[in-house]
Amino acid sequence: MKLTFRRFDLQLAHAWAVSSNAATGGKSFYPTVFVELSDDAGVRGIGECAPSARYHDTSDTVLAFLGKVNPARLAFDDVPGSMAYLETVAPGNYAAKCALNVALLDGAAARAGRALHEMWELGFTEGRHVTSYSIGIASPEKIREKVLLAAAYPILKLKVGSPDDRANLAALREVAPEKIVRVDANEAWRTKEEALQNIEWLAADGRIEFVEQPMPAATGLADLRWLRERSPLPLFADESYRGAEDAARCAEGFHGVNVKLAKTAGLTGAREALQAALRAGLQTMLGCMIESSLLITAAAHLAELTDHLDLDTHLLITNDPYRGVTAEQGMISFANTPRQTGLGVEERR
Repeated sequence: MKLTFRRFDLQLAHAWAVSSNAATGGKSFYPTVFVELSDDAGVRGIGECAPSARYHDTSDTVLAFLGKVNPARLAFDDVPGSMAYLETVAPGNYAAKCALNVALLDGAAARAGRALHEMWELGFTEGRHVTSYSIGIASPEKIREKVLLAAAYPILKLKVGSPDDRANLAALREVAPEKIVRVDANEAWRTKEEALQNIEWLAADGRIEFVEQPMPAATGLADLRWLRERSPLPLFADESYRGAEDAARCAEGFHGVNVKLAKTAGLTGAREALQAALRAGLQTMLGCMIESSLLITAAAHLAELTDHLDLDTHLLITNDPYRGVTAEQGMISFANTPRQTGLGVEERR
């Protein structure tokens, strides 16, 4: 097996800010790393990671990990064995392992002559899976501009956790008074009382679907239960749900979970995380970091295991180097993917 990899900066159309970086104005680009695996038979698999400092990953840690990997220990016909080997290289490093897992499964499905969702017997229902469109923290004027640009998308996701939250929601409603809105606090509210006060304000809007990660992931279970019992809106765990091992705890403190490939070391872990959540009686959502169409398309193969999708960041960048699923009016579709096997992704020419 041959392994190659490269860093690539995804350029954002607008500065991207969430509660953790809003004070600095957010970011205008995000570094990612693309990988490619190829075997002696000419089978090729491609992958991507979206390193997040929240999970102790950076592009530098990804490149360092990949530099330690012996590609001879990887095989398209033994993805579980390949992932077990990667665990011996170093613990953690979820982003790097994600890129390799995605590439291994792309190659494995390509060898089988099937799309990944077919190889895993999940299927994919066209016309069913709608993604939300994210609106990062900004000034009310910028919020209005972003919401106008998102006119074609029926569901919005508003980031909150700044002093302008109320003005920003009001600005959104000036432009989109009837749209369904999901709210993501990214751990911004420090206490259960503060969280409940904000959730009650949001519930008064009448068209807020749910609230994501209202309090820090380190919040004690007693406080999570307290808020869940009193919240007028469903609560979804993101930072509190890294993988399947967190399902039982999250079932006590939340109504649903947001699964991301970057947290679960790839598609294999994401599938396990979704299945564990469903067994625990939780609603499920697939989310993303700032990612290209490669990783967004990879995640979309798991859509049948979800109640909601938040696979939109390929729509927020200006230099997407890959083509994969489409998202016209928010509807995720494999109908026009450039390949019918593997992930279905190809590099733009």
